[in-house]
Amino acid sequence: MEGRGSAVKTPASRIVKRRSKSYGRSCVEPPSQFWYTPGQLTIVRIPTSREAAKSRNITEKVDPEKVALLVKNEWKLSHVTPLYRFRHTQLKQYSRHLSAFIMAEKQQGVAVEVGPETTFKVTFSTVLGLAETEEDAETVFIQIHSKPMFAAAGDVPKVVWSGWLTCVNGDPEYLRSLPPDFVSLPLFCTNGPEALTTLVKSWLERTFDCNCRSLILNSTILNWLAVLWTGCHPTTDIRYLKLDWTLPTDPSLDISYRLSPQDVWELWNSIHQEDSADDTVSLEEVNRFMTGLESHFFRHFRIYLSAGTLMKVSTSLGSAHHNGKIKIACSNYIPTVLTLLTECAILRMPI
Repeated sequence: MEGRGSAVKTPASRIVKRRSKSYGRSCVEPPSQFWYTPGQLTIVRIPTSREAAKSRNITEKVDPEKVALLVKNEWKLSHVTPLYRFRHTQLKQYSRHLSAFIMAEKQQGVAVEVGPETTFKVTFSTVLGLAETEEDAETVFIQIHSKPMFAAAGDVPKVVWSGWLTCVNGDPEYLRSLPPDFVSLPLFCTNGPEALTTLVKSWLERTFDCNCRSLILNSTILNWLAVLWTGCHPTTDIRYLKLDWTLPTDPSLDISYRLSPQDVWELWNSIHQEDSADDTVSLEEVNRFMTGLESHFFRHFRIYLSAGTLMKVSTSLGSAHHNGKIKIACSNYIPTVLTLLTECAILRMPI
């Protein structure tokens, strides 16, 4: 990337004041554009507009093999508070320590869901090129490999768990305000047995004095993803837009609403006035788009979708679920999706 001072970057911060450890805030629609918490270091602004999604060949600056790993799986999202004394230069040491921690926990009887007679090897690596600004720390990718204890010499270890810590276009004011010994990689994406995820989170919390919690994607985030992916259609055929709602009836009513890409694009094009100089999407446009879809559904079925909860958004470019699961199927829009998810994770931070 242009202007970056080193290949592997652990950004330095400026303010020495230690952060508070209040982990209670949730990523919900705020009552105003700013959130304040006791002991805050800065103010995080809730964006009311963002750049429209643009297709970018990120394999020009990110290792294609790493990109393939990111788009291969469905990921469970968590948010992580800043890591104390984390250093990108010590990844080999972290690999050894996490391997030893997993084996020690296994010997103490903790179930790891991959067989009792198994050895583990952990690898930490850096995904260079995903960081978008000088304040973003480089993404860290973690893999856990397993191998039967009495495997043949030629047997290749199997990847049983993957995860990555990332920060893409993180709020610059928040990142600059962190004490110098803290590194912010607020978004944690995991794939694999829940028992291993729990162990990795426990190790991160013990090693870096951080806190890991599941990240729920509320209706606002899902609405944004629906709009950003719809806006990609002229460049990349999204094939469909599928929205899943749950209505609070007794019993609850699940509704799956699938629309053709041309129909949703025409609706979006009637709402969004593209400015070639500064193509941004506003929250007002997002709300109008979703209202248009809900009104169309009501005209046909006399059901108010707005009375329910949007649970999932899907296109051929990816899918996202209210419970914090996401799949990115097209690498060209990874920066757009990760920017939105990084913002959501940072809004959970105890600032």
